[in-house]
Amino acid sequence: DRFHPLSIEVLTNWIADELEAKHSVFGIPATLFFTPDENDPYRSKVYGHLLETPFGVAAGPHSQLAQNIIVAWLCGARFIELKTVQTLDQIEVSKPCIDMQDEGYNVEWSQELRVEQSFTEYLNAWVLIHALHRRFGFAGDHPGVIFNLSVGYDLEGIHQPNMQWYLDKVDDAGSDLGTVVDVVAQRFPEVRDGSIPARLSDNVTLSTMHGCPPGEIGAICSYLIEERKLHTSVKLNPTLLGPDALRPILSQELGFEEVVVTDEAFDGDLDYGDALTLIGKLSASAESHQLVFGVKLTNTLAVVNHRRIFDPSEKTMYLSGRPLHALTVQLAHRLAEDVKNPLMMSFSGGAESRNMAALIR
Repeated sequence: DRFHPLSIEVLTNWIADELEAKHSVFGIPATLFFTPDENDPYRSKVYGHLLETPFGVAAGPHSQLAQNIIVAWLCGARFIELKTVQTLDQIEVSKPCIDMQDEGYNVEWSQELRVEQSFTEYLNAWVLIHALHRRFGFAGDHPGVIFNLSVGYDLEGIHQPNMQWYLDKVDDAGSDLGTVVDVVAQRFPEVRDGSIPARLSDNVTLSTMHGCPPGEIGAICSYLIEERKLHTSVKLNPTLLGPDALRPILSQELGFEEVVVTDEAFDGDLDYGDALTLIGKLSASAESHQLVFGVKLTNTLAVVNHRRIFDPSEKTMYLSGRPLHALTVQLAHRLAEDVKNPLMMSFSGGAESRNMAALIR
C-alpha cells in the first residue's frame, strides 16, 4: 500500500525494452498513442506555451509518479497538473482512501512521497516525454505539454525550507537535468537532438484545505505571483454556490439523496462575494506582472461519510465525479457572468470522455 519510485535507469530501460518487444509503453499499445498534428483545431497557446490538446489530468495520487504522467501524455493529456506538494511529506495516509463507483469519494491527503522524491518523479517524466516526442518523430522541437505545479496548503508551509527548495528546483533543475538526460540518452539518443528546458514549469495551481480563509488564499497567491513570478490559479470549492443552490442540485435534480452536505461545510469555506473580490484583486496583480491569473473549478465537496468503505473515524469524505460535474458547470456559468474581465478557467469537475466535447465548445 506504499508508492515506491522507480529509478530513471529502470524507467528508461522498461520503456525501451517494451517498445522494442511489444510496441507498447506501460501496457498502452502504440496504436493508441495520441499523435499530434500541427493542423489540429484545438491546439492553442497557454501561458505563452504551445498546448497540443486542451485536456489533461488533475492533481491526484496518480500524478505523483513519473510512469503515470508519461502514460497520460501518451494518451493525449497535455495539461498535466502535478500532484500537490506540501511541506508535511511524512504523513500517514488512511487506506483505503479512494472509492470510485458512479460518483467518487476520498478521505485523505494523498501526497505519499517526500518533497525531494516528488521533484525527481516530475523531472524524470519531463525528460522522458521529451525523449519519446523525438523518438516518435512528432513535429516541433518540444512537446506541446505544460506541467502545472500544484502546491499547498498554507503560506507558512510554502515558506518552509523543503518547499522553497522544491520551488527553486522546478524553476531551474540545474545539473540534475543533465544527469537524467545522460541516463535516458543511453537508450534514447534522440533526447540530445534538441535542448530540454531546465525550467519544468512557470505556472502553479494553489490547492487549499477546505475552510481556508480568504486572507490566507490571497496572501499565498500574492506570494506566488509577486515573488515567484508564476502564472497562478486558485482551486475553488463548489460550496461557492451556497446551500440554497447546491443542495437542490445534488439531492433533487441529480437524486443523490443520501449525500449530506452540512452547514459547517459552507460556513468554513470562502463565500461567493469574497471570491469575486479576491479574483478581482489577484487578476489585477497578475496583469501588473505580465502574468495570468485563473481559477480551477472545482475542488471536491465535503460531505458526511455514509459509506462502509472508509475508516469509521473519518467523519468527512470528499465527493468527486458525476455529481460534481453538474455543480462545477453551474459555478463556471455563474463566474463567467459575474467576472467582468476574461477569466482563465481550468475545468476539472467530473470531466470525462462523454462530456469533454461539450466542455471545449
